Amino acid sequence: MSRLGDLIRLERTRQGLSYKQVARKCGVSDKYLMEVESGKRIIADDQARRILKTMGLKDTRAEAEFTLDDIAATVDLQSAMPALSSVTVVPDKKLTKKEKQGGDTENAAVAGSIWLDALANVLKHVPVYNAAMKEVDHRLLPITNGKIEGANPDKVYYLAAPDNQLRGFRVMKGDYLLVVPASGPADGAIMVLDTPYGKILRKTILMAGFQVMLQSYDDRCESEIKNLNELTVVGRCVRLEAEL
Repeated sequence: MSRLGDLIRLERTRQGLSYKQVARKCGVSDKYLMEVESGKRIIADDQARRILKTMGLKDTRAEAEFTLDDIAATVDLQSAMPALSSVTVVPDKKLTKKEKQGGDTENAAVAGSIWLDALANVLKHVPVYNAAMKEVDHRLLPITNGKIEGANPDKVYYLAAPDNQLRGFRVMKGDYLLVVPASGPADGAIMVLDTPYGKILRKTILMAGFQVMLQSYDDRCESEIKNLNELTVVGRCVRLEAEL
């Protein structure tokens, strides 16, 4: 099956449109559309986007955050299909005869999009920050039961390792570490600490007497012992993405 074809089929089915109706609106043959939806014909992202827009899709989240390839690679489109046969779409406004016939697709109103709504619930645009907390990139991560790695999806982010201070722990400068919120250090974990000079990464070892050992490991392993109240912990690293 074609994943982009699935997107088109899902939106067409959601609106209750026939092959002929969509084909006439988009200036293609209904045979071409059938072959795209069945996966017998390959369709490019820009062509798929044009067909979806011509059907009246106006949700700018797709343009701002997600490409069709992002959607096709992540959303389980097949799972959204069974319920569509019984769905009645209620438009935001009453369409004119001209809009119904496809003569004014720019002004045709569409009441959202099932696959974009589904996407918002299963995929999150997660920012990648440098040590100064400036966004330099992003990643798309799946949301499971409303969480990412057990945390609020809006609270997680990636931090690009600012140096090689954790090279001995297999974290190199420029590697991406997924960070979840934490108010205190975890034993044996790599934590993100806030300092007057920006964010730093250290492995933390909990000690008696409310003390914490901070470990770095570039050419050699080095340790520094701090009182717990001297640290400003902002997050715990739970995942590493490295370039080969």
